[in-house]
Amino acid sequence: MLVELAIGDAYGAGFEYAAADFVAAHNTLAGYVQHPTHLGIAPGAYTDDTQMTLALAELLVDGGPWTPPAIAERFVDAFHRDPRDGYARGFQAFLREVRTGADFLARIRPDSDKSGAAMRAAPLGLLPSVDEVLLHTEVQARVTHDTPDGVASASAAALAVHYCRYDLGPVAEVGGWIADRLGSPVWARPWEGKVGSKGVMSVRAALTALAGHGSASGVLRACVAFTGDVDTVATVALAAAATSSRVVADLPAVLHDGLENGRYGRDHLARLDGQLP
Repeated sequence: MLVELAIGDAYGAGFEYAAADFVAAHNTLAGYVQHPTHLGIAPGAYTDDTQMTLALAELLVDGGPWTPPAIAERFVDAFHRDPRDGYARGFQAFLREVRTGADFLARIRPDSDKSGAAMRAAPLGLLPSVDEVLLHTEVQARVTHDTPDGVASASAAALAVHYCRYDLGPVAEVGGWIADRLGSPVWARPWEGKVGSKGVMSVRAALTALAGHGSASGVLRACVAFTGDVDTVATVALAAAATSSRVVADLPAVLHDGLENGRYGRDHLARLDGQLP
């Protein structure tokens, strides 16, 4: 799952908020694409979506306390051991300044309803019960996105993984199942058009792509075709798709082989994948 979501993140990063004609011309899965303006992110490099997911996955595997201080410490450690572009400019500057989890919590303003808590929630969907998924997801979401939509979008992203991992029904019905669990019909409504920065937008688009395609390649192309914040859409959708026995695992080898493979790259993600629940 971690490798696939990183592929979605890295592939989507080449198209994030790019012009629709650029997306239409290059969204072929033939390889990673250099973003027309974000030149600091090389083709095949993942972004904050994967790095923050990695921080949570490592904490989950290590069995550390699932508390805001422990989570914040992992976010800080993950960034400083491997600084990278892709974060929102203000949050990246914030991470450069803080050095401990305590400092992070003392200075953060957790009032966002954007997609940051949702993009990193996938590993929590592997937990064995819905109650555990929701509890763990809410704790991590409130560290940075302590708003109703911030928590709800993260919960929906994690529940998508849970639904697929435990084969709770047809993939086409994932949105309705999540809507029932969270008590809101919004998750069953198909998304149309460009995806903005809000978490609800990204997750609804991811669920729409996931529900509408039976293959990972189809899901990925559909995510990017929305335009807008498509790296997050693809991260959320491919995390769930990768855990489903009903979605054909047909991502092109060029995307697997071209994914960055430094110290915290493809091989590290694959090893950690094998240790997750």
